[in-house]
Amino acid sequence: MKLLIHHIGTIVGIDTAHRDRIAGKEMDCLQRLDNAYFLAEDGRITAFGPMEEMPGIVADEVLDAEGGMLFPSFCDSHTHLVYAGSREQEFLDKIHGLSYEEIAKRGGGILNSADRLHEASEEELYCEAIERVHEIMRMGTGLVEIKSGYGLSTEDELKMLRVIRRIRESEPIEVRATFLGAHAVARKYIGRQSDYVNLVCDEMIPAVAQEHLADFVDVFCDRGFFTIEETERIIRKGAQYGLKAKIHANELAVSGGVQLGVREGALSVDHLERMGDEEIVALQGGHTMPTMLPGAAFFLGMSYPPARKMIESGLAVALASDYNPGSSPSGNMRMVMALAATQMRMTPTEALHAATINGAAAMGLSHDFGSITVGKVANCFITKPISSPEFFTYAYATPLIRHTVLRGRIWVG
Repeated sequence: MKLLIHHIGTIVGIDTAHRDRIAGKEMDCLQRLDNAYFLAEDGRITAFGPMEEMPGIVADEVLDAEGGMLFPSFCDSHTHLVYAGSREQEFLDKIHGLSYEEIAKRGGGILNSADRLHEASEEELYCEAIERVHEIMRMGTGLVEIKSGYGLSTEDELKMLRVIRRIRESEPIEVRATFLGAHAVARKYIGRQSDYVNLVCDEMIPAVAQEHLADFVDVFCDRGFFTIEETERIIRKGAQYGLKAKIHANELAVSGGVQLGVREGALSVDHLERMGDEEIVALQGGHTMPTMLPGAAFFLGMSYPPARKMIESGLAVALASDYNPGSSPSGNMRMVMALAATQMRMTPTEALHAATINGAAAMGLSHDFGSITVGKVANCFITKPISSPEFFTYAYATPLIRHTVLRGRIWVG
């Protein structure tokens, strides 16, 4: 299968150096090519270049970009998009002044979603989730990580992960699954947190591994959730079964989760609304990707991570949507980029790299995704003709994406 796209106004997000991430000052450097063609074969990028150098090509699919820009697909490394129902009542509670922690203490939040998920069948969950998956594909996402964590029992965590596997098998978007049994303590274990941690380690993780349902293990390491010691135990148990670590860290407090993630070689530490100099120094000493979720900070009215300080310290940073029913009910990565620009003073170019190649690195997949590079998977989208790459972030609510390409084929959804 060969795809040719011609008369591209600009190819954006080229990386000819085959980097696994882009860090520090380099994050604000954009490699681009005007008036170009793009060629993919058998799902991978085989060539691109100036229109005047385009060779004679016989392709199975040919697309005239009509002067639109071609961007690499978004790589969203943190979502919870498999869930049942919605939580707009909690949205009203927040408007009326309740905090995220107060809602959780009243039995809402994650436990609310766990109750609803328990009542839903796998088929119902799949049908709800696939609509969200198609939504993010239309908005430019080509690689996504999806977490469990609304099950909080072995049976229901497995149910979630089987739904994620079905999405992975049925759709052209690349999917990675994360086991997040330690998202909260299940209702019947409240007051017996150590027993719940035992359940996660001794029953859930082996069951997940037996069915080969997850790539990663994650823990909500924060005030009111899981301690450093519990997090360390869970991710080390996951490592015994081949699950790489990712950690929810420093959303509600400076938890020590960042330092633990670096120490244990976690792929990423995510949220980071509460960050100090010690966390930045720790990240400089490792390969763990700091991943920011500005959609959650926006929706919850919380402080934003210190992106500017992290980038100026030489770090690579990633952006993700945190798509979930309680604190970030959107998978719109353009909105995430706009929040990064307006609230965290990231340039559109920095935001693009954070949402593409660095997001792929947060899943250990930047060798195959996240940039326009010969040999990588041909995941990209084509916009209407626009004045500049920056316009794509600036006009974040304007429908600009005309075509989505996944695995070297035009996806129509």
